[in-house]
Amino acid sequence: MQQSESPASTIDPDAPANILTVSSLNRMARSILESNFPAVIVEGEISNLAMPSSGHWYLTLKDKSAQIRCAMFRANNRNVRFNPTNGNQIIVRGRLSIYEGRGDYQLIADSMEEAGDGALRRAFEELKARLQAEGLFDQEKKQEVRSRYDHIGVVTSPTGAALQDILSVFRRRFPATRITLFPVTVQGGDAVEQIVSAIESANRHRHKLDLQALIVSRGGGSLEDLQAFNEERVAQAIYVSELPVTSAVGHEIDFTIADFVADLRAPTPSSAAELMSPDQEDYFQLLQAYQLQIRNAIGQKLRQAQQVLAWLIKQLKHPDRRLQEQAQNLDRLENRLRLAISHSFSRQASDLNELARSLLAHSPTQRLQQLKIQMGNGIKSLRQAATTLIKTGDAKLGELSRSLNTVNPLGTLGRGYSITYDDSAKVIRRSDDVKIGSKILSRLNRGKIISVVESVANDEK
Repeated sequence: MQQSESPASTIDPDAPANILTVSSLNRMARSILESNFPAVIVEGEISNLAMPSSGHWYLTLKDKSAQIRCAMFRANNRNVRFNPTNGNQIIVRGRLSIYEGRGDYQLIADSMEEAGDGALRRAFEELKARLQAEGLFDQEKKQEVRSRYDHIGVVTSPTGAALQDILSVFRRRFPATRITLFPVTVQGGDAVEQIVSAIESANRHRHKLDLQALIVSRGGGSLEDLQAFNEERVAQAIYVSELPVTSAVGHEIDFTIADFVADLRAPTPSSAAELMSPDQEDYFQLLQAYQLQIRNAIGQKLRQAQQVLAWLIKQLKHPDRRLQEQAQNLDRLENRLRLAISHSFSRQASDLNELARSLLAHSPTQRLQQLKIQMGNGIKSLRQAATTLIKTGDAKLGELSRSLNTVNPLGTLGRGYSITYDDSAKVIRRSDDVKIGSKILSRLNRGKIISVVESVANDEK
């Protein structure tokens, strides 16, 4: 403070030589501020944010009762990892200064980060994007969460309202469901470790306990209160769980990383219990329907039995009448038996006579006589056929002889004709077939004549 008091103590208002210009005054004030406040950390809310084309940022940082102008130059704001907007609660690191041109008191920011929920929200979005890229939110990898289980584990605080809400819904809807509590702290430094350990323990002992599903739950709260369910270790524990996991964290408007990784997200703890339990009223109605069906079926069976009983009563007769009817039936059966025996004997006698006649017809003597007669008839037929065949052959032979004589060349020679051949035994048909001096042979009916051709004459037509 000595630097700020020294100029004032030497200024004499009446001395013209000590009068300062505005620029000098602002320069002196800037020097004092920058030398006494070279590094400050201030938290407040952004307002009047301006981002001109120069790339510098200008804003007002305020709290409930005061405000200060801030400037953040382009070289520094490039390192800011979020997009500031009016209303953001931020923490600024920088130095105090004065803008000499206007004499404005301001904070020159070197770095800026979100404060409170803002930082948590940014971390939430970054983790959400990374886990989604790794496939932890993929729908096809999620297990089916049924609407009815015999035994469900609940990972939550034993003293929180979430547990009471879950138990209340199960008692009301389906009290037969067994609930096993895995007590954990749902916020604070130990919450993450306890939640992860509880999920792993439930999976490790699921067969021994006959556990079928898990509910991971807590009541509502701020983003900071729900931070344990936005941690990667909890997300990984839910993702690798072999038990289907329902996340029921906070109120309906609250979303956590656990909600995205879980197999089912319930808006509230009560909703989780409703989604995983059938309504016993539905079972009561179904039971009543079955009871009605059974009563109707039994009534129908009783009526049918009564009708059968009435018919049997009508059919029931006195023993005397029954014996008389049986005696009559016996007499009728005896007559039928006698007739059947008589018919059987008659049929057998007829069959015996038929067999005797067949035996006589097939005796060897009778068979020989029949064969002799058949043989005589055969011989007679054979002789008749042979005689007919011979006669037919003679007739055909005579006819063929006559036909042969007709075309026989010797017959022609007998009538005074002759046949002349040349020296190569070829028949001479024309005078051109011979030459003068050639020998020719003339065949007669009896004998041959050999001649020498002296002349040849051609007949002209």
